[in-house]
Amino acid sequence: MRASSAGWMFVAPALIVLGLFFALPVASALLLSLTDFDLYALADREHLRFVALGNYLELLRTPLFWKALWNTVYFVAVGVPLSIAASLAAALLLDSRLARAQAFFRTALFAPVVTTLVAVAVIWRYLFHASYGLVNWALGHAGISPVDWLGDPRWAMPTIILFAVWKNFGYNMVILLAGLQAIPRELYEAARIDGASTWKQLVHITLPALGPVLLVVSVITVSGYFQLFAEPYVMTRGDPLQSTVSVLYFMFEEGFKWWNLGRASAVAFLLFLLILAVTTLLLRAGRRRDLV
Repeated sequence: MRASSAGWMFVAPALIVLGLFFALPVASALLLSLTDFDLYALADREHLRFVALGNYLELLRTPLFWKALWNTVYFVAVGVPLSIAASLAAALLLDSRLARAQAFFRTALFAPVVTTLVAVAVIWRYLFHASYGLVNWALGHAGISPVDWLGDPRWAMPTIILFAVWKNFGYNMVILLAGLQAIPRELYEAARIDGASTWKQLVHITLPALGPVLLVVSVITVSGYFQLFAEPYVMTRGDPLQSTVSVLYFMFEEGFKWWNLGRASAVAFLLFLLILAVTTLLLRAGRRRDLV
């Protein structure tokens, strides 16, 4: 009993913090999503009504919500593989024997991760400006017509994906580099003695050994990319033609532009269920791979 009491005393501060700043807000938001809490309810609580699943059903009948969901899924489906591929390529280059000044390049490639997202998003918005952006200036010298990167619905989301990959790939690069350095070098030496090419070493040694690390990186990247908000908020404001409205951006407008806080909370929990479903599928796929 004394040992048990001592254990609870040690974990009590952490449990109190988690309860106050995580469990209590989540429970409050869940209750809020079951009401029609809006600007009128802020002024007078008598306007607050319990609507049960009404907010969720109304969202499923809202075309803009489905548009935002499609934009987010498109961002994740394209951005996550590109980000992981860029991270893996950079990690392989830094881990190779031909690499020089590894500490410098590791720091340089990781630098975008620690820069302020809003500041670099503003810079990228000017780089891709249709009239005086550096990208269109370079394309003009190559004989290519200027592209309205952030004003054309066909190019706005790909531009944001490119920015997100550049901004975030350094984080996964560090994790993958640590995984690469943990692979025993004797495996590569034995493979070279047996005549295995570099490609075969990558396919049969590097990637299988990196399986658990790649799974962790995939889960982290997927959960982060589903929470797309700052990039379209700073660069496009959800335009053109709502082609860059994400689920979080839609939630932000519902909650802080139209003050439909009940619907905004419902959006948050629908996004949570979506992220939970996708990450669960990834974890199950990883377990099946380990069993095979």
